[in-house]
Amino acid sequence: QVQIVESGGGLVQPGGSLRLSCVASGSISKFDYIDWYRQAPGKEREMVARIISETTSFHVDSVRGRFTASKDNAKNTAYLQMDKLKPEDTAVYYCCMESRCSGQGTQVDVSS
Repeated sequence: QVQIVESGGGLVQPGGSLRLSCVASGSISKFDYIDWYRQAPGKEREMVARIISETTSFHVDSVRGRFTASKDNAKNTAYLQMDKLKPEDTAVYYCCMESRCSGQGTQVDVSS
């Protein structure tokens, strides 16, 4: 069974950038989609972006124009480039490859 590990989170000031990575132990090209989710304290988990292919991804309204989800099949890695970060982006970010999720996540804190 594929293992998934996210990384790249941290503390950043508003307006700053981070790039999250999601590495799989096996090939990711077989997955029809890869999703990025986030869960803020006291809130339900919400989907942030869906990656369909190396050239196609979709983003929810709250992050569109600021976040870019992508993947590199050769590296078995999905990415979430986050620019113009806002305090409301503070959350634990998760990656799921179809129904396979790591459960660990990576913490993103946006604060001055």
